[in-house]
Amino acid sequence: MADYKFETKVIHAGVEPDPQTGAVMTPIYQTSTYAQESPGKHKGYEYSRGDNPTRNVLQTQLAALENGDHALVYSSGLASIDNVLNLLKSGDHVVAGDDLYGGTRRLFTRVAQNRGLTFSFTCLTDAEELERHMKPNTKLVWIESPTNPLLKVMDIRRAAEIAHKHGALLGVDNTFMSPYFQRPLELGADIVMHSMTKYMNGHSDVLMGCLVVKDQTPSWLGESLFAKLKFLQNSIGATPGPFDCFLVLRGLKTLAIRMDRHNANAMKVATFLESHPKVESVSYPGLPSHPNQALHASQSSGGGGMVTFVLKGGLPVAKKLLESLKLFAVAESLGGVESLIEHPAIMTHASVPVEVREELGISDGLIRISVGIEAADDLIADLDQALR
Repeated sequence: MADYKFETKVIHAGVEPDPQTGAVMTPIYQTSTYAQESPGKHKGYEYSRGDNPTRNVLQTQLAALENGDHALVYSSGLASIDNVLNLLKSGDHVVAGDDLYGGTRRLFTRVAQNRGLTFSFTCLTDAEELERHMKPNTKLVWIESPTNPLLKVMDIRRAAEIAHKHGALLGVDNTFMSPYFQRPLELGADIVMHSMTKYMNGHSDVLMGCLVVKDQTPSWLGESLFAKLKFLQNSIGATPGPFDCFLVLRGLKTLAIRMDRHNANAMKVATFLESHPKVESVSYPGLPSHPNQALHASQSSGGGGMVTFVLKGGLPVAKKLLESLKLFAVAESLGGVESLIEHPAIMTHASVPVEVREELGISDGLIRISVGIEAADDLIADLDQALR
C-alpha cells in the first residue's frame, strides 16, 4: 500500500476480508496450536508462539505504517527492546541517550550488563557527542526523540550516519511520536521500536511492543536482521495474545485523527503553562521556545501529545497540584485518549539513581503530562484551578 496515504493505511494495510466468512474485521484466532495434515505438512501455522493469523495481520500493518519491510510484536515495549539486546554478544558495547524511559535504563544497567554488555549513556542532542563515544566493539546506538521525560530532540539522520560509519545499528524508540508524526526508518534508522501500549493502541487497555525493520544483513550479525529477530521472538516467547492484537488493530484505525487532536491540545496546554507565573519552564517540541524546535520540525510533522514542565516550589507544590486535579488522572503510562499526569522522579523514573536524575534535570518540580483528546479548554481550566 505504498501509494496510499497514512490515514488510509491505518484502516486497510494488511487487512483483508476473512476468506472463510467474508468478515470485514480481522478474526481473533484464539488458538494455541494448529492441526497438520501430516507431520510437518501444515498451512503456515504450527504453534501460536511462533505465528498467529491475527498477530500477522497486525505486524503487516505496522510495517506499512513505518514504511518498513517487516514488523514483529511483543508482550510489552521492554520485551521488544530486550529482543534487540539479544542480537548482541557478551563484550559488545551500546551507546544510549542519557534521557531514556526509566524502564529502558533499568533493563540496560541492571539486566543486560549482567549478560556482559557494556553501555555508555550520554546527551546526544549534539550528535558529535555520539561520535566521541563510539568504540570498535559498539554494535548498537539506542535513542529516543523526543526523549522521556525531558523531551530533548536528537538528530536521527546524523545519528544514523555516525552509527553506520562505525558498523553499528541505530535503534529509535518512536513511542512519543507514532509513525503518524515521525518515521525514523526514512531518516536512516535500522530499528524502530514502539511501546504500543501508548499511542498505537490509544485506549490504555493493552500492553504490547513492536519492532519494525528494513531488509538488511549486518556483517557482524551474519544473517538478516529480521530473520534473527524473528528467531528471538519465537525462542524467547514474549509474544502477545490474539485478543490484544485485535484490540491494537482496532485502535490503529483512529491513530491519525487521534494524533491530530493530541497534537492540537498539547500545543494549547503548553502555551498556557508557558505563560503561567507558577511555572518555571515548559518543554514541548512544538513550541518556538524549544531549543531544538527547528530540528524536530525537520524530521517530524507534529509536536505530539507529551508536555513536561517544572513547577516553582519543588515537591510540596508538585504533590499539591497532582492532588488537586479533577480531569487528569495521576497515573503512569501515556498515549491514551484520556489525559494523564505524573511525577517522573517518584513514578516512571524512580528506578533511575538520584544522582543521575539530578544530573539530567529530572527535578522534584518536574511534571509530565500526556495530553488527551478531551476539550482543550476543559483541560486548561482544570490545570488553572489546580495551579491556583
